[in-house]
Amino acid sequence: MEGKAVRSLRRLRSNIISLVAGLSLIAPTLAACATQPAQSAETLTNFKPLPATTAPGVITKAPASTGGSGSIVAVPAKQDAVSIVRDPADLPGPLNRTQPVKTRIDLEAVELTGKLADNTTYDYWTFNAKVPGPFFRAGIGDTVEVHMRNNPSSKTTHSVDFHAVTGPGGGAAVMQLAPGQENSFTFKALNPGLYIYHCATPIVANHMANGMYGLILVEPQGGLPPVDKEFYVVQGELYTQGGLGATGHQPMSLPKLLNETPEYFVLNGALGALTAEHPLKARTGEKVRIFWGVGGPNFTSSFHIIGEIFDRVYDQASLTGPVLTDVQTTLVPPGGATAVEFEVEVPGRYILVDHALSRLERGLAGFLFVEGPENPEVFSGTALPASGAGGH
Repeated sequence: MEGKAVRSLRRLRSNIISLVAGLSLIAPTLAACATQPAQSAETLTNFKPLPATTAPGVITKAPASTGGSGSIVAVPAKQDAVSIVRDPADLPGPLNRTQPVKTRIDLEAVELTGKLADNTTYDYWTFNAKVPGPFFRAGIGDTVEVHMRNNPSSKTTHSVDFHAVTGPGGGAAVMQLAPGQENSFTFKALNPGLYIYHCATPIVANHMANGMYGLILVEPQGGLPPVDKEFYVVQGELYTQGGLGATGHQPMSLPKLLNETPEYFVLNGALGALTAEHPLKARTGEKVRIFWGVGGPNFTSSFHIIGEIFDRVYDQASLTGPVLTDVQTTLVPPGGATAVEFEVEVPGRYILVDHALSRLERGLAGFLFVEGPENPEVFSGTALPASGAGGH
């Protein structure tokens, strides 16, 4: 009995030491969250968010269910805010090679004030000043050098974890960088697939919610089938102190983050990113591929395009397993990805959504505009005079 008691005490002591060590890593980030400036919000074209709970720029009391407490007076939106939205067409083309090579990735952690919505700003943490970070392409067997710098103007430590990496922390074990520091590591691309990368500095969910995520594609031998257009889209969440639709400069709410109660769901970082600022564009007859990731940090996506059917889905971003065909909606977990392919036959506006459709009212929508001749064999019809219902 004495032996068992001693072992139990030793285990308890070890657990306490681990807990204290973990808290020592998290404490600086908690402090940074508490002092972090406010953040932003923008109105979707044809999608109106719910009205602000109070007059613009003033939040009297956050709802108890979101973890808010006390009176909060918001400051005006910052005039120097910039667009952090990455154009979904901003990605490199297919590699078109058969032999492995040595390739290099360059990342910079940049903290900046961005436009979340009309009259709303937010302090984003980014890779290379955009959300999501750059889209990277490598080939199976490539040797990849990852170079990262934390901008000297940053207020906190940042890092990177590539899900495509086989090694400690996906690289994060050697990439915890204080402001002004830089470092590198090398990995071999052993598995084809489409992989998330993200900051992995505690509190990891905080860094990800602020915009530190992106995708890397490791092409299989011979690459992917040719298509006419490729697009890059990543879903995320924003946890602002102000309620949905509140204006001004919005700070991040750590209680809402930990309670998993976001105010906004977004594509490529901000409201209106893929509806007003950078909608997707194609022509009838073209084959389209969308690389879709979920930076999260917390919610699974039910990816669907209203008015389209996915001809091919690389489920769970597996590029060498069986391809799913004729799919209406596909699930993508946080920290996961997929690639979908389809041919566009009919001109019009198609809406990219997470089919948990309450999230559309919180900002999650993108437009695909298709131009070209009508195709009455596939679809024909005339809308009735406006009834006010709107529809899709």
